[in-house]
Amino acid sequence: EVQLVESGGGLVQPGGSLRLSCATSGFSFRFYAMSWVRQAPGKGLEWVSTIDASGSTAYADPVKGRFTISRDNAKGTLYLQLNSLKTEDTAMYYCAKDPRGAGRGQGTQVTVSS
Repeated sequence: EVQLVESGGGLVQPGGSLRLSCATSGFSFRFYAMSWVRQAPGKGLEWVSTIDASGSTAYADPVKGRFTISRDNAKGTLYLQLNSLKTEDTAMYYCAKDPRGAGRGQGTQVTVSS
């Protein structure tokens, strides 16, 4: 059974940083592209970033230059470093094998507020 467990969210002031983690099990993590998606209150799912099996990365324009996706294949863990956070980054953040968010985990809440 595929399991994705996100953690690391919290309340942070604008300009602050957080590091999200996604612990995985039940599949051969190293062979799969992985993504982060988010859902702000009252809005649909939004793709944030993807890292493929070789380590190549892609970012949505709103987060480019501020967020960094990475992976540790030995630990089966996906990360998202969030820097220079803005109020509009407030959302539930999910990791998923599908960049559209299908099969995502339970999510971790990121709230950016002063």
